[in-house]
Amino acid sequence: MTSIASNIKIKVDTKYLEQQSSAEEQKFLFSYTITIINLSETPVTLKDRHWIITDSNGEKSEVQGPGVVGETPTIEPNTAYQYSSGTVMETPVGFMEGSYGMVTKEGELFKATIPTFRLAIPGILQ
Repeated sequence: MTSIASNIKIKVDTKYLEQQSSAEEQKFLFSYTITIINLSETPVTLKDRHWIITDSNGEKSEVQGPGVVGETPTIEPNTAYQYSSGTVMETPVGFMEGSYGMVTKEGELFKATIPTFRLAIPGILQ
């Protein structure tokens, strides 16, 4: 049996926000754009999110809450939902990972895993 979670594809694009960052203040801002693609045959609604953000010092922070950017979107079959957000870290390199709590039209709850992705100042990792 195929889990519906495996029918949710998540793509991530990241960007370093140099003008809003300050190395002297150990404040590095990054934006990320998430695209959630529903490859299943049923609509799914994104109910909540759970992020784990780890900087290059190994410091972890967690973010949990309802929806994303103030929305709890329903994603129809074979369509995508996209949003952008951001985070601040104290180091120029870090990672984010997590999951979305989702529910099908039939009420089946499941987690869609957000693959680990790197946040890094361009050119810092050669």
